[in-house]
Amino acid sequence: MPVARRSVLRGAAAGAAGVGIVGSVPTLADATPSSHHEPFPQHRPFPPLLDDPKGVLALPPGFKYKIVTQAGQTKLKSGHPTPTLHDGTAVFKGSRHDTYLLIQNHEIGAADPLGVPPIEGTVYDSGVGAAGGCTVISVDRDGKNLGEWVGISGTITNCAGGPTPWGTWMTCEETENKANGTTRLKDHGYVFEVWGDGKTSHPTPLKALGRYAHEALAIDEDRTHIYLSEDASGPNGTFYRWSGPRGYKLSSKSWKDLADKDFGTLEALAILGDDGKPIPDVAYLTSAQLLRPFRVAWVPVPDRDGASVSVRKQFTDDQITRGKKFEGVFGTRDGVYVVNSYAESGTADVPVDGVPHDGMVWFYNYKNRTIQLVTYFPENAAANSPDSKYQDLNFDGPDNVTVTPWGSLILAEDGQASSHVLSATPGGPTYAIARNMLNDSEFTGPTFSEDGKVLFVNIQTPGITLAITGPWRDYLG
Repeated sequence: MPVARRSVLRGAAAGAAGVGIVGSVPTLADATPSSHHEPFPQHRPFPPLLDDPKGVLALPPGFKYKIVTQAGQTKLKSGHPTPTLHDGTAVFKGSRHDTYLLIQNHEIGAADPLGVPPIEGTVYDSGVGAAGGCTVISVDRDGKNLGEWVGISGTITNCAGGPTPWGTWMTCEETENKANGTTRLKDHGYVFEVWGDGKTSHPTPLKALGRYAHEALAIDEDRTHIYLSEDASGPNGTFYRWSGPRGYKLSSKSWKDLADKDFGTLEALAILGDDGKPIPDVAYLTSAQLLRPFRVAWVPVPDRDGASVSVRKQFTDDQITRGKKFEGVFGTRDGVYVVNSYAESGTADVPVDGVPHDGMVWFYNYKNRTIQLVTYFPENAAANSPDSKYQDLNFDGPDNVTVTPWGSLILAEDGQASSHVLSATPGGPTYAIARNMLNDSEFTGPTFSEDGKVLFVNIQTPGITLAITGPWRDYLG
């Protein structure tokens, strides 16, 4: 990914200075954070990482890892090799008290010898180019692989997604590809629900959630809304909200309703400036606005299936707020986090009077209907080298996000040079908790077991799932 290395903001007043907003951009108030923002958890600093003699994963002292799956090396129950390009992942309680169940995306965009095998009953599109999908992995509390099988197949570029309150996974296709009659026999760019029991499979597109380059999603606490991110450019994508009809509650049977493309309402995010007008792009905001709540509006999507015009292109820039690479999404009781990976200098996707940045994390508050910038990585071209002795202090390109059992954030880094798993405190410091020593591939799919004992995370290429254990509570609790 052509993006400069990032240096982390080490507090609300540190990092890049706020940049004045000029031109036709809506006016902003002073940079003083609101005294009414949500209290966010704090945690202890992690100690420096120790290099791994096996050359796989650098970790803090007292932590260890186990490889759960590896593309082409471990096997599915069907006898097929584990697929490649591991991405978004969720962990659930297993059938036994001492086991977990992982449901994992494979971000495969074309025919691949290590594609997800088209197991009967799991297939959406039987075209040879639809080689993505999800696998399900049973593991014990030490990370030992107890079996792996296919949850859905025949999809494309399964990037991230989100867990449901009833214990399933919603997987997102990051594509807008339509059927071509050869390698793709159906349209793509949808969300699908995936079951982990090895018995249930409904490879049905949830058309109510739109057809676009989906990244991730979260279902809110009252089960009436779904929040979804879009990773797209030319123009940049945005953040969406699906709302059910009045009185409707999402449930384990909702996949039937969501298969109707006209069910409920899909809307796009508009972050409002002080004049009440939408801020056209998040790149107009900087660390000067850290923790400041902004009011938002939700603008209805004209054609959510993007039949003739892509969903994001149905809006003018003065209607909604766009952002370069809306990525990870994770919901809590009070709101939902969403990540912008970066906005790179010298690209058409950064507004002329906008500010390039190396990462943003936002928090949307359900009750207040406001959004806050809670973590900001200013652009830092000086930290490009993976050989830098400061590599574990300078970060860029946050992508997937999860919330620990103690309320802090875990971010998977997808930038340039060394890749890290990061522990972040909203409005405060960020620490490296793992570094990829194997290659320069991104980390994906961080997900914590509910009991706080295991952090599962993937190295996307060549496709490795890792279970990291250690004294998490000492630092995050």
